[in-house]
Amino acid sequence: MRKLTFNGAIGGGLIGLLVITALIGLFWTPYDPMALGFTARLAAPGAAHWLGTDEFGRDVASRLMVGARASVWIGFLTVTFAVVFGTFIGIVSGYARGWVDGVIMAINNALLAFPGILLALGLLAVFGANQYGIIFALGIAYTPSMARVVRGAVLSLREREFIEASRVMGNGEIYTMLRHILPNCVAPITVLATSMFGWAILSESALSFLGLGVPPPAPTWGNMLAAGRPFIEQAVWLGFFPGLCIALTLLGINLLGDALRDRLDPRMRGLK
Repeated sequence: MRKLTFNGAIGGGLIGLLVITALIGLFWTPYDPMALGFTARLAAPGAAHWLGTDEFGRDVASRLMVGARASVWIGFLTVTFAVVFGTFIGIVSGYARGWVDGVIMAINNALLAFPGILLALGLLAVFGANQYGIIFALGIAYTPSMARVVRGAVLSLREREFIEASRVMGNGEIYTMLRHILPNCVAPITVLATSMFGWAILSESALSFLGLGVPPPAPTWGNMLAAGRPFIEQAVWLGFFPGLCIALTLLGINLLGDALRDRLDPRMRGLK
């Protein structure tokens, strides 16, 4: 129990640091993240520039703070999209069963056959590489996973006594789904949504690294990694600090997700 609590605290602290950094970046950065400074190109980390400067003399710390804002915003909207639509699809499919379930799951399984990043790449080719195109593409890519998890929970719940009692009392199907089934799906939704937040940040960074994410000069951790690649020998900090931000964020999300799973999953309670 102590180990789980410690891991959850570390994970929550790292995620809290990410959110705080993103919020501070909304109102203040040490320097203008877009301002060019050719007299300070590739300056090493020091008192003037805490994390150094890039090939155009732009402050790396300031750009990382703005990049954190982009990562949090894209991750949050992507997860919200997947949770809303995936939960709706999963509840309807699991509760209705029959041919409705068959049709929905056939489409869902077809989408699951594609790796999420590959499906997002295909959708970005249609909608274009921009912030909201990424959110839409990743949201569609992650919705089938959420729908499948929710459907499995609903199939188990719909046979429980309290659901039958709701029907016997004359409650409508929509009322039963919203009042009795949806609240009992919160635990698996919460755990999966936490993991999806990490997937979204990693996928956005990968797409930006490939040049299909938020277009420059707007900073994201992924395009900062890509921009620093040609200077890896003479300015290692250009790749190190964005990579460190991504790694720490994913570590925090994984630790927090594991702690939430152990707390919310009834099968894990006996292990505490």
